[in-house]
Amino acid sequence: MATRILYIAELVGKAGVFTLRKLLPALVAERRIDHVVVCGDGATGGSGLGRQHAGYLRKLGAGTVTTGDGAFIKKDIVEIFPNSPWLLRPANYPEGEAPGKGWRLVRVGPALLGVVVLQGQSGFSRTHLDNPLRTFDRVLEQLRAEAAPASPLVLVDFHASTTAEKRTLLAHVDGRVSALIGSHGRVQTADATVTPAGTAFLTDAGRTGSRDSVGGLDPETRLGEYLSGVPAWAKDAGGSLELQACVVEIEDSGRARSIETLRLPCAEVLRD
Repeated sequence: MATRILYIAELVGKAGVFTLRKLLPALVAERRIDHVVVCGDGATGGSGLGRQHAGYLRKLGAGTVTTGDGAFIKKDIVEIFPNSPWLLRPANYPEGEAPGKGWRLVRVGPALLGVVVLQGQSGFSRTHLDNPLRTFDRVLEQLRAEAAPASPLVLVDFHASTTAEKRTLLAHVDGRVSALIGSHGRVQTADATVTPAGTAFLTDAGRTGSRDSVGGLDPETRLGEYLSGVPAWAKDAGGSLELQACVVEIEDSGRARSIETLRLPCAEVLRD
């Protein structure tokens, strides 16, 4: 018997939320999904996750909602983290100081699934978090202790900017987790693989929202920003909608059996 986990790539703006709403139910049924993990780090206006959107993603079928460097950008979400175990911020925020948790243990059929969120250190000027490798070691001990005597399946969402940092974490966790899925790049990579040690890996799952965009955001605003050098708050784009994701199949032993990337167009049009 195997557990099938669907990881939905980062939602960007209302286009991402709309696409998820239209495509998720059929996808879960067709792929016989046991648990859905949704990266919601850009769901509200393309940057961060607001309280209403967080609850809405849960209603749409997200079993776990992950965030990253945008975890606390929307201030209305801060107060719900402590009482929402399905909502995760990066585990390498200061323990006991930042609200919420960076990992959870959830029963999925007969199995126990641990979901962990880590944030990289390279390329983030606004946040300064602990070493993700050392944080992972600490969290893995906690997961195993809480799951004992069972051994949990473990999926890690690594919200990081650079390929090098993602590959480094893979070298550190290889064979100790079922899957390591990269986020934050908003471009799906073509390197999905299962290592000989049994860890499914994908450098970046991509994004869910507008395909004809710059990271899901309005191209004209982004172009003007690059040409002028003046920062601009870009609005999210709404054309050519696509859901990007991956499906990981995990054996009861915790070894990944397979990983498959998905790019599913949404035929319906987002109305303003």
